[in-house]
Amino acid sequence: MLTIETTRESGVQTISINNPPVNALDQQTILSLLSSLQEASTDDAIRCIILTGSRQIFCAGHDINEMLTGQSQQVSYREHLLQTYNPLILQIRKTPKPIIASINGPAAGAGLGIALACDLRIASENSRFTVGFAGIGLVPDSGVSLFLPLLVGLGRAAELAFSNATIPASQALDWGLINKMTTIEQLPSESAYYAARLANGPTGTYGLTKQAFNMSVLHNLENALDQEAHLQELASKSEEHRLGVKSFLNK
Repeated sequence: MLTIETTRESGVQTISINNPPVNALDQQTILSLLSSLQEASTDDAIRCIILTGSRQIFCAGHDINEMLTGQSQQVSYREHLLQTYNPLILQIRKTPKPIIASINGPAAGAGLGIALACDLRIASENSRFTVGFAGIGLVPDSGVSLFLPLLVGLGRAAELAFSNATIPASQALDWGLINKMTTIEQLPSESAYYAARLANGPTGTYGLTKQAFNMSVLHNLENALDQEAHLQELASKSEEHRLGVKSFLNK
C-alpha cells in the first residue's frame, strides 16, 4: 500500500499522507515523503507544494507500534532521527518553493514538526495541535524544539510541551501557530487558491526569500535537529519512556 499520494494541477503538487487509521509515520512513510519532496524540489514544472493528510487527519506523529518494535531491537533513536526526520525537516526548509501545510485535522508529535517546518499553515476549524512527546517520556524532535518557541514564544512553548495539552485551531490562530483558519469543507479550495496564487507568482524570488529567512532565524536548524537527536537518545533509555509507551498502548 502506498502511504504517500501525490497529485498535480497547474504547477501545484499536492502530497498527502495516507497511512490509516491516523496517518502515523513509520519509516517507509517518512522516506516516501522525503523522496516526494526531493523530486518536487527539482521539478521545474512544480511551483508550489501542498502538504496534507487523508480522512480529516493531518498526522498523528510516529507509529507507536514501530517505536515499540524498535525498543525490543534496541534501535538507536538518534540514528533513526539522523536517517529519517532530520533529513525530512531540512528538505522542507531547503526546497526552493513555497510549501503550504493544509492541516485538515489533528497534528501531533513529529506531525506537528512537519507542519511547523512548512512556510505557511492553513488549518480547518476542527484541527488541533499537540506536542505529544512528553506523554511518552520523550523530548520534542522533528524541529519542534526550534519552530514552536519561534512561533508562539518560549513560555507558551514550554507550557504546551510540559502539559501535553491539545490546542484548538482558534487558539492556534491567536497564537500565530497557523496563518489562516477555515471550515473543513472549504479547506481544500482555500489551500488550492492560495497555492495557485503562489504558483503564478515569482517563485524564484520566493525561494531566495526562503533562503534569507532560513539564514536569519533558522540558521541553527541543523544543529538544533542534531541536539534533538542526542537528547532523544538519552530520553529513549529512560524508565519514563518505557512506562509512557506502555500507558499509551493501554489506552
